[in-house]
Amino acid sequence: MKSSPSLPRPAIPRLENQLCFSLYAAGLAMNKVYRRLLKPMGVTYLQYLVLMVLWERDGLTVSAIGDRLSLDSATLTPLLKRMEAAGLLRRQRSQADERQVEIWLTAAGQHLQDSARAVQPAIAQACGCPVEELIGIKRSLDDLRGRLVAVEASLE
Repeated sequence: MKSSPSLPRPAIPRLENQLCFSLYAAGLAMNKVYRRLLKPMGVTYLQYLVLMVLWERDGLTVSAIGDRLSLDSATLTPLLKRMEAAGLLRRQRSQADERQVEIWLTAAGQHLQDSARAVQPAIAQACGCPVEELIGIKRSLDDLRGRLVAVEASLE
């Protein structure tokens, strides 16, 4: 009996060839830049994301903020409690549905919006490429995320 030719063994995965590692490392580098830019404001990167959501629309529920940021309530609730303790927001039960907690900015939280105006231009400068290129990179990452979320949902 003739044996079939064996298939070549797949190459050992190399770190430098992995998209996931490039995304991870770029995210770490971006977070380090944000950490330095946000330090004078006294907020972390995740707190900054919450503030941006509330600057767009104040009074959202915890679940609405979580949906917007792709964060679960187990991650978001302690973060919101720390922000409340820092005087940046207040949490209150919804009058329409007491099971819901609404998040409202305080004057201090609203005031940070003025300081935040300098963050995006500083990030663009740190990236060292034209704004059009950054827009293209963001669009590509958004598209990639959408495809990955769809695949992940189809596997459930």
